[in-house]
Amino acid sequence: MRVKDMVETYIVYRRSLGEKYITGATMLHNFTRHAGGHRDSSEVNLDTCVSFLYGKECRVTQSWFLRYSALKWLFEWAVVRGYMTEIPLPDEKPRRLEHMTPYIYSKAELRKLFDSALTYQKNRSRIPPECMQMILKVTYFLGLRIHETVSLTVDDIDMKEGHALIRESKFNKTRIVPFNGQVRDMLKSFFKWRASQHPYSRNGTALFLDRAGQPIRLDTVRGSFQRIRTAAGISRNDGAYYQPRLHDLRHTFAVNRLATWYREGKDVQKLISSLSTYLGHDKVSNTSVYLTMTDGLLKEASKRFEAYCNGEKM
Repeated sequence: MRVKDMVETYIVYRRSLGEKYITGATMLHNFTRHAGGHRDSSEVNLDTCVSFLYGKECRVTQSWFLRYSALKWLFEWAVVRGYMTEIPLPDEKPRRLEHMTPYIYSKAELRKLFDSALTYQKNRSRIPPECMQMILKVTYFLGLRIHETVSLTVDDIDMKEGHALIRESKFNKTRIVPFNGQVRDMLKSFFKWRASQHPYSRNGTALFLDRAGQPIRLDTVRGSFQRIRTAAGISRNDGAYYQPRLHDLRHTFAVNRLATWYREGKDVQKLISSLSTYLGHDKVSNTSVYLTMTDGLLKEASKRFEAYCNGEKM
């Protein structure tokens, strides 16, 4: 069996079990291109897998372990069915990296990202700049995972009620994410632009389409974001190996929401459970990952603590 056919059959199998299987499928599609989709699966060897795991930079990254897990499950499934005779993966895995510190974008940096999305590759990108800008804005303003943003359909946006329907995302949960009037106006302008580009688009189609009118691929969005970030001149200066990521927009949303509650004098301890539900977490503890202690957040928390010590009403 060809590598391409094996991978596609496996993805169908995983999804037949009720999984959305988005991240794993993306990893395996990348592996198909790396290994050569038309090669026979029996020709996949250790060297092919190791070069895929370490990537172009030949370094251990967080993605190393995601790739390894995707390949391991694929190969075990293939061996049981006789598509392969062995699992061509290294016997020992490298030491896991320390937890990645999220990058929290400042308001000025957010504006730069949104502006750069319109100009970074105006005539060459597969994604129209207006569309790419809206992907970034929706991801940030609604605090979504990027695959949730890309998976949105036209019918998932309820302009009248002011909410977006996030279907069967992580933990197989479907949730409703409300948005305010500012976001409603932003979406209204986007729908007007979209109608001018795709006048015959039917209901139920993807909200975000490429120049050819096809749903936008997740890896295409990620690649475009890195070029946008570079064009905006945004990078880390704290010595961290990882540069600011697309997923850090979600971290930034959570931190800014918490800081706003502190400024407004709200009961943050009670509201954090609401934030957890909004983000689609199954436990409040999962939300704590997003709450990086930035200078702004620390400042607001310190004000609350000082007021408490002084006996002020909170």
